[in-house]
Amino acid sequence: MDRGTLTWIIIVVALIVDFGLRIVAIIVIPRNRRPTSATAWLLSIYFIPYLGWLFFLLIGSYKLPKQRRIRQQRINDFILESTDGIERVRRDNPWPPWLQQVVRLNRSLGAMPLVGGNTSTLIGDYQASLDAMTDAVNAASRYVHVEFYILTCDQTTAPFFDALEAAIGRGVTVRVMLDHIASLRTRDYKHTIARLTDMGAQWQLMLPVQPFKGKYQRPDLRNHRKLLVADGHVGFMGSQNMIDRTYNKRSNIKRGLQWKELVTRLEGPIVAGLDAIFITDWYSETGELLARERDAMEAVAPPEAVDEIDCQLVPSGPGFAGENNLKLFLALLYYATDQIIITSPYFVPDEAMLTALTTAVQRGIRVELFVSQIGDQALVYHAQRSYYEQLLRAGVTIWMYKAPYILHAKHFTIDDEVAVIGSSNMDMRSFMLNAEISLMVRGRSFVTELRKVEQGYREASKRLTLDEWMKQPLRSTVLDNLARLTSALQ
Repeated sequence: MDRGTLTWIIIVVALIVDFGLRIVAIIVIPRNRRPTSATAWLLSIYFIPYLGWLFFLLIGSYKLPKQRRIRQQRINDFILESTDGIERVRRDNPWPPWLQQVVRLNRSLGAMPLVGGNTSTLIGDYQASLDAMTDAVNAASRYVHVEFYILTCDQTTAPFFDALEAAIGRGVTVRVMLDHIASLRTRDYKHTIARLTDMGAQWQLMLPVQPFKGKYQRPDLRNHRKLLVADGHVGFMGSQNMIDRTYNKRSNIKRGLQWKELVTRLEGPIVAGLDAIFITDWYSETGELLARERDAMEAVAPPEAVDEIDCQLVPSGPGFAGENNLKLFLALLYYATDQIIITSPYFVPDEAMLTALTTAVQRGIRVELFVSQIGDQALVYHAQRSYYEQLLRAGVTIWMYKAPYILHAKHFTIDDEVAVIGSSNMDMRSFMLNAEISLMVRGRSFVTELRKVEQGYREASKRLTLDEWMKQPLRSTVLDNLARLTSALQ
């Protein structure tokens, strides 16, 4: 066979393989996938076929391994059985007529009940929240459960780690979980692991990417939750990681960036539910069900105080069959009758959420969105900006929290009765790829406190106008639109 013939054979085979890959892509990729996501993947494969397929094989599946999903279902069944009938909440003030349906939706999605008899304190100061969590650890007598997306022992968080060590010295059981990839990327990761080991804490990496140890899933499926439970009586959750507010990155320090967070301190029966989320994640990572602590789920006292609030936790993530947080958010957006106020550092809505927000404005609802004036993640920052024109034209008020602060808090309020706070951003990553935790609260006192927080944001923000936005340079528009396309690759 001469060289020319061989060359033609190679060309023909390559064309056949290329054509076959495109046909296979049309069959495989759209299955059980959003149309926008499927379209983005197909475009990447059609334009860069071999690289596109490589990326799809690496990060194309947004589901956790089957064994993890089975464990999640088992723990859901346990929670449903052990909490049946504990939905004791106050009915002396009329509920919004739609709230019972949202409660039922959350119960069917994430298994957690709505419980009354709780109190909450919002903490918007970064150091104050660290101090409050440290105080809770110092007061613990039985156990402390710590779970953070990013957990690192640095100069700022050292007192917290000292408190953990002292608790262990008192005979307190300390269990710690930290996300593998997120914490691995921090400056003090090795020191943190050594510190936890030396003090005698029981610690686990969440969603570890360790293929040589048989632990592997899509690398960007992460556990984004942030929570702490002490003795089952006091709990903390919100947006804040356990790290210095600069994240100890040279680029952040050079730019003078500071993170602005919001954490809620909880007491009451809902703390047992928060502990159940930790128990779920511990079971997913270790196969060990913490039987002693789980019994606390049944210890729910009836509400008594006037200012007590009703709370329902909504866990979400790739371990669940659906997008629990997105479904909760959408239900609340459509039920709003007066106002919707959203705070999200990474706001990249899908079509359903975008439609819900613009429709709310058309229904006469006041919609406000708080975002940061600057960003710490270029791709998400530009993808977010690509939605501003559409939102502004629809009538959404956009507030940009002024530099050098990154407004990292994650919460929103619906009318004057209901609020949600937690770890979940309003972007497709939080809806599909990250394990998140959201707390739905029914209580005017809680919403009133959030109103004060929102007013503080307004005073530190600049309102974005459509005229101002339309003066953006062309290069920024191009970058924004390109980033928007890549955000669909889920």
